[in-house]
Order: sequence, then structure tokens, then C-alpha cells
Amino acid sequence: MTETLEPAASAPAKSVDQPAVAAVLAAVGVPMFMVTLDNLVVTNALPVIRTELGASLSDLQWFINAYTLAFAALLLTVSAIGDRLGRRRIFLAGIALFTVASAACALATEPWMLIAARVVQGFGGAAVTPLSLTLLSAAVPERMRNAAIGIWGGIFGLGIALGPLVGGAVVEGLSWQWIFWLNVPIGLAVLPFAARVLRESYGGSRRLDPLGLVLSAGGVFAVVWGVIHGADDGWTSVTVLGGLIGGAILLACLIGWELKTTEPMLPLRLFRSRAYRVSSTTSFTFSMGVFGSIFLLAQYFQVVRGYSPLESGVRTMPWTMAPMVVAPLAGLLVDRVGARTLLTAGQLMLTVALGWMAAITTVDVDYSAFVGPFLLGGVGMGLTFAPSATVVMGSAAPDDRAMASGTNNTLREVGVAMGIAVLASVFASHGSYFSPQGFVDGLVPALWVGTAVVAVGAGVSLLLPARITPA
Repeated sequence: MTETLEPAASAPAKSVDQPAVAAVLAAVGVPMFMVTLDNLVVTNALPVIRTELGASLSDLQWFINAYTLAFAALLLTVSAIGDRLGRRRIFLAGIALFTVASAACALATEPWMLIAARVVQGFGGAAVTPLSLTLLSAAVPERMRNAAIGIWGGIFGLGIALGPLVGGAVVEGLSWQWIFWLNVPIGLAVLPFAARVLRESYGGSRRLDPLGLVLSAGGVFAVVWGVIHGADDGWTSVTVLGGLIGGAILLACLIGWELKTTEPMLPLRLFRSRAYRVSSTTSFTFSMGVFGSIFLLAQYFQVVRGYSPLESGVRTMPWTMAPMVVAPLAGLLVDRVGARTLLTAGQLMLTVALGWMAAITTVDVDYSAFVGPFLLGGVGMGLTFAPSATVVMGSAAPDDRAMASGTNNTLREVGVAMGIAVLASVFASHGSYFSPQGFVDGLVPALWVGTAVVAVGAGVSLLLPARITPA
């Protein structure tokens, strides 16, 4: 059944020519590409960084999770601040902070220094990703919005695609520090360009909600911190349970406060929309299953097969490059085919791809056996990005779109952190880094867990309603 995305009531969009739309896409897309790239750019460099910095397995997880934790904890906060103080202003501040933090990452000489710099990177990234989609949605006419969101999804996919490849190429050709140095000239160039192209916009309420900001940041931080520590400290340890329970209490207090206050930071009316609830749930399960698997698979070709970082990145390209092609096409087709059809198809493809990889992974399996599941998984990812973003924007009124995007991104980043923590815990329970067979013994059951998580998301995506209207 074909779905209809009913646009939110808003003022008529001004006529925008194609060059202007292209400039807006570049202004929001290039910074978002940088932020997305840094989610996975470290993965293929982890073995080299582990050797040069003397990092432990826990440090390796923190090189990724420090970024994810900071990113997730502040997504709601910066979205709310952007609504009040100006989305363009906060977006530009995020670009500047991310650029400075990238230089700090490159200058790190100890594991703790890299982790600390990655935290600051996450703070900057939290201001870029949700607001990039909101600024794009506000600047593009309604008739071009789904196509623009599709291209935005393609750029998002390109960041994921090039992350492992860029990381491997830079580590092999230069050094791991250049993974982060590359962000500096890009950030310095795009900052004045975005300032000139983008227009300022605000949300419906101009008053800040300080208590809501503290409760949201503290609650998300505690939950993600507990999830990350679960693999090392044990899921029943005092510190992990304290983080999970404390975070849940803070988030419960946030909901209570947001229902009570007259100008809430988080408009809970968003969750009255079944489309928004389904899309957010699917984003969470997708991120948990897929990115947790990528964290381990990116290391498989180096630890087990002995490939260099660049060789490993090239071999994952069938998976990681497909989204940049498929996501824009999905954006163009979403009105004709329906978001539910595309999103469900994407989750089913990812489920089959992960299960396929789990079934064939051995110490000496030929690389050609991975090409099929890699391509299938890449297409599945491409069919996820654009329809999910379209549903999020279509189910929120214009004043709520920044928070809708921020909340959805928060759930996705919590899913990334939980996926890495849970699958790393499964890996550690069954295998190790000490031998190729030990790595495979841990990787296979972890991949089956990722398969099960994505399969749940595929079932949930079937609940997406045929008609999507703003909450």
C-alpha cells in the first residue's frame, strides 16, 4: 500500500532555484559528512593505534564510544538550544568545535588524550547532525524536500562508506594522526561558506528549559555509560547497574517535568505519532545490530586474514559504498513506493546479510564469499537512511523538527553505543584477539546477536502507518 507523507502546515516556501538548493546541500552536507565519517574512520586504524599508543581492548572501545557517548548525550540539548538561540548559530558553533577537537585528536600521544579529544569531537558533532537536517528541511521547498533528504541520506551513507576506507588509506599512506588532520582544512573552509549560505531559524519556543537540558543530558549520559561499561565490568556490577538505573530515573524525571512545564525542551507530542515511534525504534535496532557488527568485522580482515588497514578498507567497500548510491534513489522513490516498503525491505536485507556473514565466517574463508552479503547489507543501509529521515520530518510540525531529528539521532547513537558494548561483550565471552581462530570464535556469535536485533527492527517497521501526518 503506497503511503502519503502529508506535509506539516507551514508558511508557503519561497521559490528556491536549483543552484541555491545545491549550495544549501553543500553547506549542511559537508559538515555532516565530516561528523559521520568520524563514526567509523577509526575502525580500520584501531590495530595500529593500539600498537602505537599501547591501548587496551577497553581503550579501543572508548576511542569510538567516547565520541558516541558525548554525541548522544548532547543531541537533545543542542537541538533545544538551537531552537531557542538560533539553529544556524549553534550549527556553526558545532562545526568550529569539531574542527578544533579534530586537531586535538591528531596531537594525542596517550590513550586518555585521544579519548578526551574524541569527547569534545562528539560535543561538536551533536550540534551538526540533527540541525543539518532541520536547516535543510526549512530551506528547501516542499516539492523538493524528499529528494533533498534522499541526497542528505546519500551524503550520510558516503560518510559511512568512506570511513573505513579513508582510515585504512591514511594509516597506510601517512599515519593514523592524519585521520583527524583531514578534518581541519575542511572545517576551516566550510565554516564561512555555511555562514554565508544558511539562514537563521528558530523553533516555536524561545525560552530555555534548564532543568530539561540537565535531565536529558544526564539521563542519556548515564544510560550510555552503563551500556559501555557492561562489557568490561559485568552487567550486574554496581557501577553498570547504577548507571543504567540512575539514567532511567533521570529520563523518567525528564518526562514528568516535560509534561508539567509550559515550554518543554522535548515536545512529547512527537511520540503521539505512531510513524515517529516506529521510525525511532527501527533507527535504534538498526544502529545497534549493524554498527556493533561493523566494529568487529572491520578488524576481522586485519586480525584474522592479515590484511593492511587499506586492504581491509577496500574489501569492505561493497558494503559501505552501496548506501551512497541507494539512499538518494530511495529519497526519490519514497513518495511513489512508500516509506514502509523501503524501510522494511532495508531491514530484511540487513538481517539476511548479517546472518549470511555469520554463517560463512571462518579463519580461511575466501574473501569472494563476503561480496554477496556485503552488497546486500549496503543496499539495506541505503534503503534505511532516507525513508527514516523522511518519516521523522514528515511526522513533526515545522517548529518541532529540530527536536524530532535530535531525539531520533539520540536513539540511533545510543543504539551504536549499545551495539558495540553488547556485541563486544558477546565476542569477549566466546573469543579473543590472541589468535585468528579465537577472533572468529568470538565474531560469529556476535554477528548472530546483531542479526537478531536487526530482525526485531524489521518486524517493528511493518507497523509504520500508511498515512503519515504531523503529531
